[in-house]
Amino acid sequence: MPAKQPAPRPPHKKISVIIADDQTLFREGIKDVLEDEKDIVIVGEAVDGIEAVAKAKKLKPHVILMDIKLPKMDGITATRQIRKECPDTNILILSSYEDESHVLEAISAGANGYLSKMLPAIELIRALKTFANEGVMIPQGVMGKLLEGLRSKALAGPDSPSTALTKTEIKVIRCLGRGLSNKEIAVDLQCSVKTIKNHLNSVFQKLGVGNRTEAVVKGIETGLISSEESAAA
Repeated sequence: MPAKQPAPRPPHKKISVIIADDQTLFREGIKDVLEDEKDIVIVGEAVDGIEAVAKAKKLKPHVILMDIKLPKMDGITATRQIRKECPDTNILILSSYEDESHVLEAISAGANGYLSKMLPAIELIRALKTFANEGVMIPQGVMGKLLEGLRSKALAGPDSPSTALTKTEIKVIRCLGRGLSNKEIAVDLQCSVKTIKNHLNSVFQKLGVGNRTEAVVKGIETGLISSEESAAA
């Protein structure tokens, strides 16, 4: 199952990060990008999946940037194990793989988000900060892959939400499918961020999910989010 709602980060507390990647040059590059950010602190590094799990248990970071292709234990398996043992740690997949099978597998394993390694440095910083505060998970560039992966599964038919969403709540979940943050959704719907948070809590409860990622997956499965709407973002 996808991960639960990220634990709120106390105001002014830095985002603690572990980088899990077996390529030294890539880890050093990410460190160079993040170390100048006053809101982010790198608390550890891991070169394989086993070390990533051990560091997660010991350091309890707010976010782990996790590669999929890791030695000893792959990133998907490590994600699944960390999700069980460190439920308050958010896992953000940072991978060169962008096909639907990898995206779907990562989200199903409990990853909170999925980003491409080709992302510009400034976009990685923005995504990490927004993700840490709001649990924004899948940018629109990868959303189509998740859509295709879900639709290719052998399902008897779409599930139905346990309780009907209001028109506004449907608009909110479709905004989630476009990868928008709370602030961006508020602008889009011309209301306050607090109102959007209230709508999200209602959506989570009605759909029986715990976070934005689960809500998007449920929205896709039930047909509330379509590939056309995601692609139009």
